[in-house]
Order: sequence, then C-alpha cells, then structure tokens
Amino acid sequence: MQPKSLPLPGPLNPAATEEAASAITQGLDRVSDQTQDRDPTAGDALKARVVSAWRGRAMSGSIATTTLVLVGGYAGSGKTEFARFLGDVSGWAFLDKDSITRRLTERLLISLDGDPHDRHTDLYLNEVRPLEYKCLMDTANYNIDCAISTILAAPFIAELKNPAWLSRLTNRCKAKGVDVAVIWVRCDVDSMREYIEFRDAPRDAWKLANWDAYASRLDTETSPPGVHLTVDNRLGAAISVADQTREALRRVLP
Repeated sequence: MQPKSLPLPGPLNPAATEEAASAITQGLDRVSDQTQDRDPTAGDALKARVVSAWRGRAMSGSIATTTLVLVGGYAGSGKTEFARFLGDVSGWAFLDKDSITRRLTERLLISLDGDPHDRHTDLYLNEVRPLEYKCLMDTANYNIDCAISTILAAPFIAELKNPAWLSRLTNRCKAKGVDVAVIWVRCDVDSMREYIEFRDAPRDAWKLANWDAYASRLDTETSPPGVHLTVDNRLGAAISVADQTREALRRVLP
C-alpha cells in the first residue's frame, strides 16, 4: 500500500513552511544513529540541504504544479540532449529510457535466444519493448507520487500515435493533480544519421545497415497527435541553442 502524499503548504504560507521545516529537521535528528562513527559535519550538511530543498519547493509553489514531461523523437533526433537541457534549467528529475533499461533489455533478449542489440524484430517489439516502457513509466509514477516533476526521454513513437494511450496517462495524472506535457523533437534524416553514426551504439547497427528502408518509415514533417510543443532540431539547431543558453547562464550565475 502506497503512503499518501504529504499535505504540503502553499507558496503564500511561509509560517506553515517553517513549521514543516522544523518538523523535518526534528525527524531527521531523531532517526540519526548518534552511536555510529560518522562525520557529523557532513551528516548535518546533508540534513540541512534536505530542509533547504523543502523550503525552496514550498516557497516557489513547485509542489503544487508537479509536471510530467514526455520528450519523444526518432533515434538521433536530439531528444535526450534536449530533455537533459530541460532538466538542467528546471531542476526536475530526468529519466532516459535507454539508461534505465538497456542492460536489462540486453540480458532479456539473450535469455530469449535473441540478439542483445535487436531493436527491430518482433521478438523485441512484442516481448521486450513493452517492458522497457513499463519500467520507465513505473519509475516516473514513483517520482510524481512524491510531487517530483519529471522529464522522460524516449522515442514514444507507438505511444504518441495512439491517442488513447496519452489520454489514459493524462487522466491518471490529472487525478493526482499532475500536469502532462508532451514535446516532440523534430529532426532531418541526414542529421539523425550523422548523430547515430557518431554515437556508434551497437543497438543502431541494423538501422545503419538498412538506412534507406528505415528512413523511409520516418515522418519528419509532422508531429504525432497530442504533442504540446514541437522542437525544431533540424541541422542540430535546437541543441545548438540549448548549448548557447547554458553558456549564457554560466556567465550570469556566480
């Protein structure tokens, strides 16, 4: 049974925020085992950071506007880089499907007498891919249940082509007070191939060996239904702007 979410104070109630911060501090002190050898300075600093994070969330109102962001796009489109940029500037959690599931996917394919780098056969598409996305969405659900805004990076191609899938997700999140936003990263075929060649990942071998057949199935002109924002990364433009924005922030911030 999942614990209920905390009744968090609103951004206009600093007194309640400080009372809650004090309760958190006392709770952390109570669960700290003072008999164990430890670095008290480091431990106290960690507890202080936890309480500071609470104050920041409460005073900014972020606790009342939890958001789940889906960043989709074809392989090599730049979706992961753009999702990471959003995480950099927002401070929201960032989860990448391949990073979470790749090693498990490879072992599962081997156990099914398949190629660990298969991403195109019926074995992968029917038996493994659904589990990858379930792992990703389950992980995201744990975050948003804790009022942690989360950014997901994955192709989401089949999912976004199915309006019912997005409607179910949106309705489930709405019941929790969570907003859902969908971003599609658009890119041209040549730029995608260039990036795929550059990253040199074994899972892309079939795509590169059968590029014309693979590319002929890509719709690079339109976004899937339900997309709230389309990011234009043709010729790598969006990622270039993201990098420029990072540099501008570095110059401004101390």
